[in-house]
Amino acid sequence: MKMGQMSHSSSQQQEQLQQQQPSQQLQQNNRKRKQHSSSGASNSTGTGNTVGPSPNSPPSTHAPDATAGLTSSSNLLEDMDRFDPLDENMGSLLSQESDGRDIYGAIKQCPTEHQKESAKGFTFAEFGCIQTRNNEVTSCHFSSDGKVLASAGHYKKVVFWNMDTLQTESAPEEHKLVITDVRFRPNSSQLATASFDKTARLWDAANPSYCVKAYSGHTSPVMSLDFHPKKTDLFCFCDNHNEIRYMNLNTFSCTRISKVRDYTFQEGGMAQVRFQPRIGHFLAAASDKVVSIFDVETDRQTLTFQGHLEIVNYICWDANGDYLASVSHNLVKIWSVVTGECIQELGAGGN
Repeated sequence: MKMGQMSHSSSQQQEQLQQQQPSQQLQQNNRKRKQHSSSGASNSTGTGNTVGPSPNSPPSTHAPDATAGLTSSSNLLEDMDRFDPLDENMGSLLSQESDGRDIYGAIKQCPTEHQKESAKGFTFAEFGCIQTRNNEVTSCHFSSDGKVLASAGHYKKVVFWNMDTLQTESAPEEHKLVITDVRFRPNSSQLATASFDKTARLWDAANPSYCVKAYSGHTSPVMSLDFHPKKTDLFCFCDNHNEIRYMNLNTFSCTRISKVRDYTFQEGGMAQVRFQPRIGHFLAAASDKVVSIFDVETDRQTLTFQGHLEIVNYICWDANGDYLASVSHNLVKIWSVVTGECIQELGAGGN
């Protein structure tokens, strides 16, 4: 993270230095990670494997952490190291030039001289940006009506963008650590956030002055969450120990806990979960270099997509739920959930 302008007071200088140290440590860890070559078995053919319940499935190697409280600083740096490459790849939505005196600055309209980026028929141009404190964004999501954009990340609070006025508002309450994911409830102003503080929280963009509900129970950082597209009282979130919890919003209770099979026995940890759009028959879960597809009703793992040589950071369904994209460093794979095959690979070419 870049530092804002330092004030001349010694107290503020000390605060800036304290914030800079963990950032430098994360960058060092990230550089080491990039130098590390991948090892272990991997399906290099880029095809999906059909799987089902098997008594020969390897047992989980995770033992719940019996110690109370938040993750230790050393373990937290290791966990957050997995997030730094994500921020580098996608860039930050927040400007790094603010002086930090205001939580939010003014929206800047895209100047006409901004060059548009074109690629194979798609044209991209900046619509607007926000100047805020020097904090990176890890996730963002539009409401179903497209009128509100929620963004979150290292600032530990949710920022709401009104897309009609381009004004912003934030929730006054915050997570204790970095927010890893944010998702709107379908056809609702409610949304949920996941965080390294091992909790998921429910908010309402129509009244963001308080947290509607906080969910706890995980023994490691909560990495991702998602709402079911049809059963909108159902949502799930996953942690860094490959555990997925299904929650009922009406009763605020956990209805099921699932474990994702560890195929590599290496870095491990969930990166993202996403329900299949429209019907929500499947749930996709990215763990390490593998993407697993689950039948939501039976909790049966039906497909396994293997072939990435590096950790899968993102997954995304097409609008109809027939195809799934998985993203690792410099590589995107497109999978068919009908055939279980990888139908396309897109390389970044080192860019």
